[in-house]
Amino acid sequence: MKKAFISGPIQGMETEQGYREVIADICLRLGLEVIDPWRREKVLYNKEEPCWWDKVPADGFVQRDLDDADQCDVMIVYLPRLSAGACMELFYAKRKGKKIVVVSDMPCLSPWVIVHSDMVLKGFGELEVALKQLMPNL
Repeated sequence: MKKAFISGPIQGMETEQGYREVIADICLRLGLEVIDPWRREKVLYNKEEPCWWDKVPADGFVQRDLDDADQCDVMIVYLPRLSAGACMELFYAKRKGKKIVVVSDMPCLSPWVIVHSDMVLKGFGELEVALKQLMPNL
């Protein structure tokens, strides 16, 4: 079974992670297995505590996300705003030969995001068709 990794901003958006369900529903409908680090990591996020991430062992935290990226066939990156983690995951996955779909309505995406993406979409309404195009065996 093909696997889809869901990437997107978390820090500063801890209570706004509903986009992950939207992406997961589309992926599941297409028969993709979903890899979503938020399911594992949401217990670590503490919006009320400044610099909470200083208390999380960074090496293990990052390595788990990279291991997830290694397992996926396609990464779907939601960028309503720039996110260091999402951009690093995107870059890493593309360098590993993974397919990358970015969903962003930002008017001026960085050339770094564009160059490392197979498709850039303005909204989730286009995602199902884009995934079928990008992965014709779905």
